[in-house]
Amino acid sequence: MLDPNLLRQQLPETAARLLQARGLQLDISALESLESERKSIQVRTQELQNLRNTRSKAIGMAKAKGEDVSALMAEVAGFADELKEMESRLEVIRTAQSDAALQIPNLPDVDVPLGEDENDNVEINRWGEPRRFDFEIKDHVDLGLRDRALDAETAAKLSGSRFTVLRGELARLHRALAQFMLDIHSVTHGYTEVNVPLIVNPETMQGTGQLPKFEDDLFSLQIGEHKRYLIPTSEVPLTNIVRDEIVDASQLPLRMTAHSMCFRAEAGSGGRDVRGMIRQHQFEKVELVSIALPSQSDDELERMTRAAETVLEKLGLPYRRMLLCTGDMGFAAAKTYDLEVWLPSQGMYREISSCSNCRDFQARRLQARFRNESGKPELLHTLNGSGTAVGRALVAVLENYQNADGSVTVPAVLVPYMGGTTEILSAGE
Repeated sequence: MLDPNLLRQQLPETAARLLQARGLQLDISALESLESERKSIQVRTQELQNLRNTRSKAIGMAKAKGEDVSALMAEVAGFADELKEMESRLEVIRTAQSDAALQIPNLPDVDVPLGEDENDNVEINRWGEPRRFDFEIKDHVDLGLRDRALDAETAAKLSGSRFTVLRGELARLHRALAQFMLDIHSVTHGYTEVNVPLIVNPETMQGTGQLPKFEDDLFSLQIGEHKRYLIPTSEVPLTNIVRDEIVDASQLPLRMTAHSMCFRAEAGSGGRDVRGMIRQHQFEKVELVSIALPSQSDDELERMTRAAETVLEKLGLPYRRMLLCTGDMGFAAAKTYDLEVWLPSQGMYREISSCSNCRDFQARRLQARFRNESGKPELLHTLNGSGTAVGRALVAVLENYQNADGSVTVPAVLVPYMGGTTEILSAGE
């Protein structure tokens, strides 16, 4: 969440302009009204507390002299009633201010381009040349039809739409991709591999910004009297590891990676990418998370994005890096790079990784801190990125490495993970 002082003490018009660029109309008058009432009630509360203390001392002195204190006691009782009312109202206002703050997205960095949607994103660079095919291109769904290696029909029987069953060599290739990514990030890039819970509590979801604003996009379940959520990404538990912690600055940056199932209701994306594995309710991802000093976070974003790019380059998949505009960034992000991989069947680049610097936005919710040189606790910066989405990587490999007979050549870096297999979905298998 944003620093409350930004909305209370500084000129809110500055924040309003930046947030408007993110598609949010900030109701400045409502915020100012709440703050004005808070200040007024707080002043009156302090006055009542002082009056109560003064009159209480007067009662003690009067009693010592044997004087009648009934009038003073009645006055103190009146102060107590009003004080209770003021304190109750103050709590309501503070809750309203906190609730409002939890609905406000992060402020974009100064170098983030202004824009409304993905059409206003800025291309930074490209790698690789899309392959030229001398035969009719199949999409990943048609390629996976052989021996029902990719089976949406059975998945629909089991769970409903936007689920997939993978079989045989295709399931193994999917697993190989995840193992390959984990090895690259843990061995080559120095991220510590972590195995995290897939079910978390509401506090954990709020810490990274999924709650309260995006509850409709989450899968929830009731365990006894407690509500729990299936994670939409392992960013959630990984980042929350430092919740309510003061991390030793000498250990920073703290870099973590995890391979996990991810679950998203995708409440607002009806009709988009319903065919195949592009947009699923359940998918797998290798996540990258970095917990950093404020002075480190800019470099960490570049390093993290480069780590994700390395995966695509080793797989030989053409991609481009995009700097997202203000209107296309995620709720908690201050700056985001998307990596988009080339999909031959669509003739376009599609997102496969998103790497974001959230600065202190999540850390303020998490109360994740370090001690600065003066020994004073200070908020950390948090970053997260896909390193990459396993299902979409599978889609990209199938389509970019397809052959005329419908078989798919296994990228060289994955052959050791496939037990030496160099081709899948071959005729007769």
